Amino acid sequence: MEIDSDIPQFLTTQKRQVPAALQNYYNTFEDLYERKLWHQLTLAVEEFVSKPESGPFQVALFQQFIKDWESKMSQLKLVTLGVFAARQIPDHKSAQEFLKTLTEKVNKDETRDAYVLAKTETAHFGLLLGDLDTTKKDLEECSKHLDSFDSVDPQINASFLRVSADYYKIKAEYAKYYKHALLYLACVNIDDLSSAEKASRANDLALSALLGDSIYNFGELLMHPILESLVGTEREWLKNLLFAFNSGDIGKFEALAPHFAQENILQSNMTALRQKICLMSLTETVFKRSSDNRSIPFATISSETKLPLEEVEILVMKALSLGLIKGTIDQVDSVVRVHWVQPRVLDRSQIQGMQERLVAWNENVKKTALVMENEAVDVYA
Repeated sequence: MEIDSDIPQFLTTQKRQVPAALQNYYNTFEDLYERKLWHQLTLAVEEFVSKPESGPFQVALFQQFIKDWESKMSQLKLVTLGVFAARQIPDHKSAQEFLKTLTEKVNKDETRDAYVLAKTETAHFGLLLGDLDTTKKDLEECSKHLDSFDSVDPQINASFLRVSADYYKIKAEYAKYYKHALLYLACVNIDDLSSAEKASRANDLALSALLGDSIYNFGELLMHPILESLVGTEREWLKNLLFAFNSGDIGKFEALAPHFAQENILQSNMTALRQKICLMSLTETVFKRSSDNRSIPFATISSETKLPLEEVEILVMKALSLGLIKGTIDQVDSVVRVHWVQPRVLDRSQIQGMQERLVAWNENVKKTALVMENEAVDVYA
């Protein structure tokens, strides 16, 4: 490969324009380029684009410098650098076209991983432009490719899961958003996310957990450090609301309800939220009881859930249909007999309750053992 005589001139010109803190990078670029040390040059460029102040210079660097030796680097790294550059283009349509060109360039069997990353990030700009149909098709194509890979770079997985989550957020498919957003966070180091992004993700995850009609176990989210980004902010009540739901605390739910005025989507789904907290309260009522004391009168459930007595049976049937509990309903005696309740993440008070039940169970075992020992003495006497 011949050295392009325009490259040193471009680097010299750019060096004069960038902040002083970045100028030495251009000396490094020129040196490594002339020595054809492509791997080291790639690493230097990656370090450069990671600097926030390099943003305004990334598009020019990609188009007039990186393109000259793009075949010498990993195509996955090429796409990664292209994505950095695309994010600096203010017009979403232009950014999308920029990535489309790059996507076609790596549309080969040997660079399929790079293609998936480029396609996914192109879909991201499609979302910003409101093209949901094309975005859906692109994500479905990428999903098929990912399923065929023996292993996947975490960066590619993170990109796919992030864009998928954003798609489901726009579509208001709360359960799917919840799943993909949590998986995305599992692929990244949350310390690398900005404070604003962490707070935004925590906010959206909390809302999707509350509004998802199939989500009744918040365990993974409650244990995730992302929720701490809400602490000390005006949205901290959302975290408290999640814990209220997890423990089925209707009193706390009622106390936090005035905050719903800040979030129209919660206000407009108040009926569904009330049913959900009642279901969580029912499962908590069952969970608090020992396994040999789970024949629960409707009146007790009515008291715990704050529901009229005539609505209790409907609530129990809903819980049974959702698989939150397993058991039978005795309509004659107005009793529900539960033999299984969905496992859940426990807070400190719930753990304390479990400890007390274990202590009681241990005492019962000891008493039974003593009775059996006494009867054995009588038999052998």
